[in-house]
Amino acid sequence: MFKSLFAKYMTAFMLIILISFAILAAVISGSVRSYSIEHRERTMEQTARAAELYLSQTFYDSGVEDFSQFIYYNSGNASEYLTLLTDYSPDTTIFISNAAGDILLTDRHSPVSAGEAISSVVVEDILDGNLRQQNTLGGLFDDCYLTYAKTIESDTDVLGIVCTSTSSAKLNILIDNLVKTIIMTFLWISLATLIAVYFISDKIISPLKDMSKAARSFASGNFDERVPVIGQDEVAELATAFNNMAGSLNNIENSRRTFLANISHDLRTPMTTISGFVDNIIDGVIPPDKHEHYLRIVSSETKRLSRLVQQLLDISHIESGVRKFNMTVFDICEMARQILISFETKIDAKKLDVEFISDSDNMYVSADRDAIYQIFYNIADNGIKFSDEGGKYRVTILQKEKKVYVSVYNEGIGIPEEDLPYVFDRFYKGDKSRGIDKSGVGLGMYISKTIIDAHHEEIWVKSIQGEYCEFVFTLSAAKSPAGRTAIIQ
Repeated sequence: MFKSLFAKYMTAFMLIILISFAILAAVISGSVRSYSIEHRERTMEQTARAAELYLSQTFYDSGVEDFSQFIYYNSGNASEYLTLLTDYSPDTTIFISNAAGDILLTDRHSPVSAGEAISSVVVEDILDGNLRQQNTLGGLFDDCYLTYAKTIESDTDVLGIVCTSTSSAKLNILIDNLVKTIIMTFLWISLATLIAVYFISDKIISPLKDMSKAARSFASGNFDERVPVIGQDEVAELATAFNNMAGSLNNIENSRRTFLANISHDLRTPMTTISGFVDNIIDGVIPPDKHEHYLRIVSSETKRLSRLVQQLLDISHIESGVRKFNMTVFDICEMARQILISFETKIDAKKLDVEFISDSDNMYVSADRDAIYQIFYNIADNGIKFSDEGGKYRVTILQKEKKVYVSVYNEGIGIPEEDLPYVFDRFYKGDKSRGIDKSGVGLGMYISKTIIDAHHEEIWVKSIQGEYCEFVFTLSAAKSPAGRTAIIQ
């Protein structure tokens, strides 16, 4: 019943509105009832006092000794006066009785008639003090009436009783009408709420349904699904984030497929070469004097396979947290010189214009020496590999405050601007055609970025396609070599 978001919202809103209106109806009806009763009592009291004042004064002026006889002889004038009072107090009736409770006179709208009597119990209550009751007045009325009664006095004598009454049913009608108005208001507001909640929840639910549909599409391997972004609210932000996630998943999936294709090629090619040469040697196809040459090729391909497997193991160890880094202090300038010397043959083959710039001959950093050598070697190798023949090749090491900046710059094909954000992604390979880089599988820069991140340092790339490419990474500067080491994960 409450599975849908609309049903939950609607139920919650209706409960809130229902409880609010129930409390409102109780408070308002109670307040109106109290005010109405208080107002009616005040009106009846004023009417009773006016009648009592008129009757006591006229009785005193008449000279008649018996109050019942006075009413009998002056019933016409007294009745007109009572009727006049009720005209100014609608829904109020008046009747007069003697001190014993025998009703002598009523107005024309009174529910009782002359000749009836007020019960002795009620009379005693009235004689004890002014009476306020909401009942049948001892059975005198057929229905419940709100009654105010007081004695008519002359000097110290009680001449009679004046009673003013109003029907409780009329008061209840007012309350009932008020409650009906509140109920109608509740129904109209509920209808408006239903419509509003429908459109509001639809605005939220529709994008969520689109996201659910897209998520199921992702589960089936289709990452091309996108959700529409409408407006600028939180739902729109969620839709935008969802689309960005879809784009990232799509890129990862494409990279995975490219990686599988590349890794398959990189595994198959050397294995085919090794298998072919070994079989030919065994079968005697290759003459003995050529064995050494082809065995060297087999050795080279075997080492290539070993490097590939090692890279895959490095990734596995880094991602699982198995690999730990031994922090030592070493000379980064000396490392740079060693790496450049190791590439002397490649540099000469491309006739590169090499330049090495540093703030001083010896600059010390704190890091894992083997890990930094792996990064530095990989970046330097890529720089040479993708340099134009006769182009500039520059290694720069500078210190700013507590950081050492290591830069490798080369003139060459560069990296397309649209590929720059993905250079450090896993499986990224700039030379997709394998025209220049025949051995890479797109893992080197990902490993470099992961190692730099583990050192809490930074690495970035700047490039203009067809002009240059420059990789820069930072290391923590150290004052001098230290014998102590630390291990970080």
